[in-house]
Amino acid sequence: MNHNDKVQKTIERIKAFEPPGGYFLAFSGGKDSQCIYHLAKEADVKFEAHFHMTSVDPPEVISFVRKYYPDVIMDKPPESMWQLIERKKIPPTRIIRYCCSVYKEKGGKGKTVITGIRWAESARRKNSRAMLELNAYSKKKIMLNNDNDEARRMLENCQLKSKHILNPIVDWLTDEVWTYLNNRDIPHCCLYDEGFQRIGCIGCPMAGKKRMLREFARWPKYYNAYLRAFDRMLIARREAGLCCNHWPDAQSVMDWWIYGKNIEEKEHKKST
Repeated sequence: MNHNDKVQKTIERIKAFEPPGGYFLAFSGGKDSQCIYHLAKEADVKFEAHFHMTSVDPPEVISFVRKYYPDVIMDKPPESMWQLIERKKIPPTRIIRYCCSVYKEKGGKGKTVITGIRWAESARRKNSRAMLELNAYSKKKIMLNNDNDEARRMLENCQLKSKHILNPIVDWLTDEVWTYLNNRDIPHCCLYDEGFQRIGCIGCPMAGKKRMLREFARWPKYYNAYLRAFDRMLIARREAGLCCNHWPDAQSVMDWWIYGKNIEEKEHKKST
């Protein structure tokens, strides 16, 4: 299938599932959400785009969205990441992803959410995300009759969330996303030109050690803000009677957060 045919097929998907009240479009300012935004425009469907602010969004992304997408609604967070860390008494991790549930997953309740999620972004997504998710995330899969790819899980049923999720570019490759944007002269966030392949929260543990270090070097004020939050977090832990023996200070929390079990190995390499 050539690129134009794939674009048209995706537009048909978006039209096919348009809800009476219109879509809730999850917009991050990244290339994939840009692609979804403009495809929805081409499909001429009704939608309301929302950017869920987290307090740790790259400033360049916020500026980009406000300049080029003034119609996108900027949803302010119920509390900052710094307040959230203190309240939870532990930093967010790959396993304890409480920040996602607070900042990302509550939007669009009771609506049909349209996203730019793609399988090519991670193996985990290919194993868990479908093109259309009714009430999101389920082990039960149903194939859509209008899609001939038997390996593709297109429909999911679940009772966990009171919203539907449509991922119309779930089967697009990264090159196809850039081809779509570049063919239409759609500007993108400057961070891509600096070599960032993906745009997300500064310090997200899901990004891994190398990306966390790069982000903190790029935005040192956020590194220091995390340290201050860890200081308050440790005070909250002690007041709650929680163990802090392995975290004597904020820097030790930061080292554990970034390097995890590799801290001792890292220090050993330094000494040798």
